[in-house]
Amino acid sequence: MSTRIAFLKGHGTENDFVIVPDPENVIDLSPAAVAALCDRRAGIGGDGVLHVVRSVAHPEAKGLAAEAEWFMDYRNGDGSIAEMCGNGVRVFARYLLHAGHITEGDLAVATRGGVKKVHIDKDGDVTVGMGGARLPEGDVTVSVGEHSWPARNVNMGNPHAVAFVDDLAQAGDLLSPPPFSPAAAYPDGVNVEFVVDRGPRHVAMRVHERGSGETRSCGTGACAVAVAAARRDGADPAVTGTPATYTVDVPGGTLVITERTDGEIEMTGPAVIVAEGEIDAKWLESAAR
Repeated sequence: MSTRIAFLKGHGTENDFVIVPDPENVIDLSPAAVAALCDRRAGIGGDGVLHVVRSVAHPEAKGLAAEAEWFMDYRNGDGSIAEMCGNGVRVFARYLLHAGHITEGDLAVATRGGVKKVHIDKDGDVTVGMGGARLPEGDVTVSVGEHSWPARNVNMGNPHAVAFVDDLAQAGDLLSPPPFSPAAAYPDGVNVEFVVDRGPRHVAMRVHERGSGETRSCGTGACAVAVAAARRDGADPAVTGTPATYTVDVPGGTLVITERTDGEIEMTGPAVIVAEGEIDAKWLESAAR
């Protein structure tokens, strides 16, 4: 490993990431190293790490190399591995454009949740095809303190529990994972969204992201919220034959989510690169011990 490691910092609706370009997959990013990078006092700070690797160079993505040149090896802020991150995909695409690897328009990004289709608009917004939602059967409940709410189980390649509440303050501080039941519904933990209505097909949310705590935004969470709101409102595009579009306010901005009649969900929002620099590899090695 060289003594200096390049990095960038970016965010999508204030869901922020440390970006580590590593096309040939030669940098050892252990869970401890990722957690050190994401530490907001002793490290660079971020909700997660976007490890940028060519698909052909990563054992988990080699099989997707024919469909997508680049693999988003995403890690949560605590160092754990995640299947997908919607805001992360937008920032990942923005980085590829920034670095000159791609041009505006369409591209494909490999993730652990499959290959995602992305479109970079000339106005700066990035649209990601997030795939379809699965709605597992069974009742789920989430709790904060003495309050409990029924939640909609939505899977966007990662698990979500969506609870509609009267006031977003009811979600508490979201520093620790909200308890849920039954435990069998989410054996590996869950992202929990608390949602209020703002108007017709317009909602606002707060989220506890599994492995990261409360974040300013969650792309897959916004998609899960839009699907849950649509079903609550009696809108299923596969049945009605009409796409359903919801505006979802998150603490860090606004995302627009459209569920098409074929089940594909598209998420549109901003993605920004704010800084770039170098990591001291000796510090990282020491911090990761």
